[in-house]
Amino acid sequence: MTILRLTLWQVPWILFYEIEIMTLGITEVKKGMILKIENELYSVVKTEFVNPGKGSAFIRTKLKNVIKDSSIERTFKAAEKLESVELEKRKMQFCYADGDDIIFMDVNDFEQIPVSKDYVEDILPFMKEETPVEVSFYEDKPIGVIPPNFAVLEVTYAEEGLKGDTTGLALKRVTVETGGEVNVPIFIKQGDMVKIDLRDITYVERINK
Repeated sequence: MTILRLTLWQVPWILFYEIEIMTLGITEVKKGMILKIENELYSVVKTEFVNPGKGSAFIRTKLKNVIKDSSIERTFKAAEKLESVELEKRKMQFCYADGDDIIFMDVNDFEQIPVSKDYVEDILPFMKEETPVEVSFYEDKPIGVIPPNFAVLEVTYAEEGLKGDTTGLALKRVTVETGGEVNVPIFIKQGDMVKIDLRDITYVERINK
């Protein structure tokens, strides 16, 4: 990771609120980051790493323009370098959904702030009350949400699997306490606690209570 520090006269008007620019490889791009693309700022709403086996790996991304409030989808190849912009971040907690917004609370001053659902639409079904996040701000406007990498949730509905199967190769779909659905090994049963990777919504492991 390369950090580029800019003097004031080198900074375009759109970047006045930046702290630093970091050069990233595609494997370092995460949900909630702010990228500088063609001199505009985009919040990473969704990212998917793809390794096709033949040919180079790449990532598919959904990006939300910080200024224009519009969304685009872009694919970046392994050889490409991207610029991540560091803005003001505040530690917050998920409170509740309210229409098209999510309400987060600042853990320091308890201020509640509405943030567009677009930033967490894929992980919202797996977010419990008080889930910790980092929210990025540009000109006092929330423009990105960085969630935790993992969530531990109770399985509230699971069909019976094949008895004796502990390989983890066969999968079934279960519902967790927050209402989200995820594929898990068939030995997982109702009442189990499971660890879910929020970066790609995949099962990681069963957690002992």
